[in-house]
Amino acid sequence: MHHTAIGPFDITLNPEALSSAAEETGLGRLSLDKQFQGDLEATSQGEMLSFRSSTQGSAGYVAMETVHGTLHGRSGSFVLQHSSTMNRGTPVQSITVVPDSGTDALSGLIGSMVITITDGQHSYKFDYALPDHQI
Repeated sequence: MHHTAIGPFDITLNPEALSSAAEETGLGRLSLDKQFQGDLEATSQGEMLSFRSSTQGSAGYVAMETVHGTLHGRSGSFVLQHSSTMNRGTPVQSITVVPDSGTDALSGLIGSMVITITDGQHSYKFDYALPDHQI
């Protein structure tokens, strides 16, 4: 059975140093720290690599983040993998749970997330499923 979790989140991004191999590539590296509210009450930490082209509204990023907390009252952790682009202002997002990354009551979690930013406020919609014995 599939479920949907929604809510706002706060994010702090901090620039980090690139590896010596990537210093001249135009890439950016950021650490991320999130606080989710709503159906997912959790914190997360992760790393992001990004690139912004010289064309207005075109960019891309990849990121990995580990989420710790409760999802509709079920406690545990899981890892989200991001691979997203912006093509002249049009976003394409791929944010999915890494297979077999769920722990404790979130063991077996599968799903995908969509992030929306409206007037500077971040929110998420997380479509997910858990094994039958945990629902």
